[in-house]
This record gives sequence, structure tokens and C-alpha cells, in this order.
Amino acid sequence: MKSLKKGLSALLIIGVLGVCFVSGGLFYWLHHPQPNKETVVFIAKKTSLARIGRLLHHQGVIDHPFLYQLVLYCTGKWRALKAGEYLIPAGITPLHLLAILEAGKVIPHPLTIVEGETSAHVIQKLLADPRFQGSCALPPEGTLLPETYAFPRGTDRHKIIVRAQREMDRVIQSLWDQRSPGYPLKSWEEMVVLASIIEKETALEKEKPLIAAVFLNRLAQGIPLQADPTVVYALTQGVRPLGRSLTREDLKVESPYNTYRNLGLPPTPITNPSVSSMKAALHPTPTSCLYFVADGSGGHVFCSDLQEHQKNHATWRGVRKKRK
Repeated sequence: MKSLKKGLSALLIIGVLGVCFVSGGLFYWLHHPQPNKETVVFIAKKTSLARIGRLLHHQGVIDHPFLYQLVLYCTGKWRALKAGEYLIPAGITPLHLLAILEAGKVIPHPLTIVEGETSAHVIQKLLADPRFQGSCALPPEGTLLPETYAFPRGTDRHKIIVRAQREMDRVIQSLWDQRSPGYPLKSWEEMVVLASIIEKETALEKEKPLIAAVFLNRLAQGIPLQADPTVVYALTQGVRPLGRSLTREDLKVESPYNTYRNLGLPPTPITNPSVSSMKAALHPTPTSCLYFVADGSGGHVFCSDLQEHQKNHATWRGVRKKRK
């Protein structure tokens, strides 16, 4: 009986020592830096725990994949792991690696919607970008906020469009609420249409409020806007660049977007305008000007008299001839 008790005691001691040895070894392994180089690991959605372990081992991030799987499973941490693309630092410990995967600290991938970019071009660019996945429908013109966004690799393209539309809705509402009393346009939709034309007329921030004023003055007096960018949109629908200068025949094209033939604003925006163009549309410079023409140096010459405008136009034609 005594020998049995001694045997059980010995086994208990061995068991305790074994547990301590394994626990100590596991503790050391979890806190000990791995001999890995800095690397990028992409974990796709619905990747199994075993597959994650093999992937991390194959890319040299951990040396014992089964042990890592065991820790994840026993602690329940595997449920918190998030899919995505991760930048794994060199010499990382398995515990630090777990914290990175659990926190979802994925690599952000920038995507820029350029000021004045049409919705068709945004979609073309997005569908050609291999960092993202899925399909997306063509959003209405003027509903995407030009901005640089950051998304994880593998983000659904539809979600990217929805994000840009929500940001545009937020900005439009904020700007529209700050409009001046007696603002002439009836709705924020009309303001965005005007802003889209301003966006395509000039790249100079200081000119935008003045161009806004010219168009608003023309609308108030029942004068056609005669904005060249609207004719370009009538010809291309924003799908492709026109690739040439407008001709006199172009100005006769039958289209609701041709502001040479139709009074008022076109039916929709002709591009996705920037915040600065929308601010300009809402806060025009007080002026009586009705005309503007390029000055040959990237800006425009403004005036309120038709004869003066015709002289300015003749000067601009001379500049273009010299350049050709």
C-alpha cells in the first residue's frame, strides 16, 4: 500500500513537473522572437485555422505552426482573428503576432477619387485595381466625394462606392445648411450641378467663386450658360476624354447637357465636384460679370460687357494660333 502511494506521489510529482516544463516552454516560445524577416501576409476570409498556421509557417513568421494553432484553439482566440493583409515585423513574438491578427491591424490601401473625375472613370479605375474585389454599378454623376480613402486589400468594390457616396452626402448636407439667406438655387442638387461645371472650368481656387457668380448672373438674366465642359459631357457622357478641342459643330449637338442650346442648368452634374467647387457655388463673389475667357496663362479674363468679351476672345484666339 505504501509502495502504491509512493508510486502515485512520484507520478504526481512527475506530472506537475511535466506541466511546469511544458508551460514554461510554451511561455518562453510565446514571448521569444521568431527568426523571421519583415513580411506581408494575406489571410483571406473564411481561411481555416490549420490553413492560417501553415501560411504563417510557410512565410517564415512562426516556426511551430501546430503549436500556434493549439494556443489559438485552447484560448479561443481563433474566433477573434480577422481576415486581411498584415505587415509582420521582423523578429516578432508569437504573442505579438496574435495581438496584431486579433486587432485587425491590416495594411491600408489608398484609393484616390480625383477632383473632377467622372463616375464612369472612377468605376473603370476601380474595376482595374486588383487590390479590390467584386462588382459595382455605375453611380450617378456627382455622388462621389473626391478624396483619398484607405481600404483593406480585398474590400468589396461596392462598399468602396457606398463609402464615397456617404461622405459626399455628409459634406453636401453640411455645406447646404451653411448657405447664405436668399441663395438663388432651389436645391442642393442644383448646387452640385453648378459646382461640377465650375470644377471643369478652372483649376484655380481663387477663380471658382467668380466663375460661380458669372453662371448665377447668367441664370438670373435668362442667358444660356454656354459652358464648354457641358458640351464635352454631351459628346462623351464622361466615359472617355474628348481628346480634341470643341468645334462650332459640337456646339450644335442635340443634348440636354448642351448649355449653348438650352437655358438653365444641365439635368445632372457632369463630374464629381470638389469641396472647394461646392463652396464656390454656394458663396459666389459679388460681381456683375457675365463673361469670361481663357487668358492664355491658365486663368481667365472676366467682364460684364459683350463687346469687351469679344475683344478678350479675339485675344485668346490669337494666343492659341501662336501656340499652334
